Amino acid sequence: MDKQFAVKVEDGRKGVDGDPSVGPIYRNLLAKDGFPSLDSDLKTTWDVFRNSVEKYPDNRMLGWREIVDGKWGPYIWRTYKAVYEEVLHVASAVRASGIGSGCKVGIYGSNCPQWIVAMEACNAQSYISVPLYDTLGSGAVNFILDHAEVDIVFVQDKKVKELLNPECTHTQRLKLIVCFSSMKDEEKDKADSMGIKSYSWSEFVQMGSEHPSELQTPKPTDICTIMYTSGTSGDPKGVILTHQNATTNIRGVDLFMDQFEDKMTVDDVYISFLPLAHILDRMIEEYFFRKGASVGFFHGDINALRDDMMELKPTFLAGVPRVLERIHEGVLKGLEEVNPRRRKIFNILYNYKLKWMKAGYKQKYASPVADMLAFRKVKNRLGGRIRLIVSGGAPLSSEVEEFLRVTSCAFVLQGYGMTETCGLATLGYPDEMCMLGTVGSAFVYTELRLEEVPEMGYDPLADPPRGEICVKGRTSFAGYHKNPELTNEVMKDGWFHTGDIGEMQPNGVLIIIDRKKHLIKLSQGEYVALEYLEKVYGITPIVEDIWVYGDSFKSALVAVVVPNKEHAERWAHQNGNKVSYAELCNLTQLREYIISELKSTAERNKLRGFEHIKAIIVEPRTFEDEKDLLTATLKKRRDKLMKRYKAGIDILYKNLTANKS
Repeated sequence: MDKQFAVKVEDGRKGVDGDPSVGPIYRNLLAKDGFPSLDSDLKTTWDVFRNSVEKYPDNRMLGWREIVDGKWGPYIWRTYKAVYEEVLHVASAVRASGIGSGCKVGIYGSNCPQWIVAMEACNAQSYISVPLYDTLGSGAVNFILDHAEVDIVFVQDKKVKELLNPECTHTQRLKLIVCFSSMKDEEKDKADSMGIKSYSWSEFVQMGSEHPSELQTPKPTDICTIMYTSGTSGDPKGVILTHQNATTNIRGVDLFMDQFEDKMTVDDVYISFLPLAHILDRMIEEYFFRKGASVGFFHGDINALRDDMMELKPTFLAGVPRVLERIHEGVLKGLEEVNPRRRKIFNILYNYKLKWMKAGYKQKYASPVADMLAFRKVKNRLGGRIRLIVSGGAPLSSEVEEFLRVTSCAFVLQGYGMTETCGLATLGYPDEMCMLGTVGSAFVYTELRLEEVPEMGYDPLADPPRGEICVKGRTSFAGYHKNPELTNEVMKDGWFHTGDIGEMQPNGVLIIIDRKKHLIKLSQGEYVALEYLEKVYGITPIVEDIWVYGDSFKSALVAVVVPNKEHAERWAHQNGNKVSYAELCNLTQLREYIISELKSTAERNKLRGFEHIKAIIVEPRTFEDEKDLLTATLKKRRDKLMKRYKAGIDILYKNLTANKS
């Protein structure tokens, strides 16, 4: 029998009286006789931080870079003790400003030490932190300030103008604005004219040191944060998470990691670039603080992340698939530039190491020779010390995951979860090749089951068992802020309905195969999973990014493709087209070349005929460059993309119909 990674604690049952069928309930192997007990020393996130300050006062906690002689300099570090002292001053200053426990405190800006200090100050005084996404425009910020009833905002200098934008009408409700650095005089004057006190960071820390106050620390059941998730449609939803949600998650990771011989140590370093306002980065940083380890912040430019990694030399990288795809593309591009003989050697070594990994050898023992000859260079591209790479936020393609497992010389895992599960709902195991392309098995404090989705033909009692992923456990959220209808819609009998479609493997491991909402039915009655197709087509070398579109009134799929600029320019050069990149994207020949490349990707992946893309719009600008087309975690906002490209799509369909007749 194959090795099992989850335990079945209850059988599935057939639906009766119109209720959907449900599959068996699975738990983590560590929870087969019930969830493990919690840690009595870790009741709140404040306990987590304070314990580490006592245990590791002189360890490096937070690192950042400053400009030296016009360039980004080395990392500068602050210890746990120094951060703790600043947190106490900031916590006292908020209290001295007349803000009572339970009040909502906004934090708005990219990841940096001040973000964490503001967060820990909230934890110290029983305030509720309300992160504002760095990529949210003033519309969403305005909505959250009002909806969460925020009283004070800690804000990055370059975001102050968003807050003071006349369209951001709810800024008027604020009592206080504290800048991560300092505000311009005209910004201070504007805040004054609205009756809002404003402080630079150093002024605020100074005020706290002059007015020390007793801490009013939280209870485990108190709300820790209201985290707004930027849905791919509609207004953001405020997910209520308690201190217990967060500490349960931390305890679960402790227990999970205890099973493995490779231990995390105080010398581990995390590179923080995913938004702190997003659950994945927030929980990783909380866990690093739990272990007395170090967090280094990127300098704010995702395109220059590699420079930060070379300087920081992190041991842990967490990314959304797009970031890991870029690493994969970078290595492939490097391979194209070496001579064919070396490329051939790389491929031989790749297949050799992969063979031994599939035979059950651990990544580090599968082929030390291949690591030394070929893959050390890949590791060096990531700073040279990476031990663990985790992918979350969206499914990672198996091709990229396998490539990183073989070449990065690190553990590569996928996890699955969302803000509503306080991060983790499932997690992969290191060095298990059967986990490739999966998101692992139920997390330590989670129960998992699949529920039937009849309109999509998914049945959890069929073979293979498929259905909507439902999660129950100690890390599930307390509801959506001021939205009981939506809470009741997704929480039924304690089960959180994720809206994701999963397939359960015989060994208790889960694969995400679809999204309940992004399934469309073509006019010939065939269902198509658009996000899955984007993942498949996204691997095509000429494709930098792709948005696939179809609707129930049409029988064919079309797409908007952002070409990979270097690849497109190389193609132009080979075909004697000497035009600018923008003009190149208008060429019929390029469009036809891209369609033929998409076709060969489709055939290689055995896609069905109706999943082939029949026409495309070539878009020279990336979706990231256009405002509002992506969420903060780089998921596509399909409604906004539809609006942006509707006219072009209508023309594509018109031409397709004309060509048919």
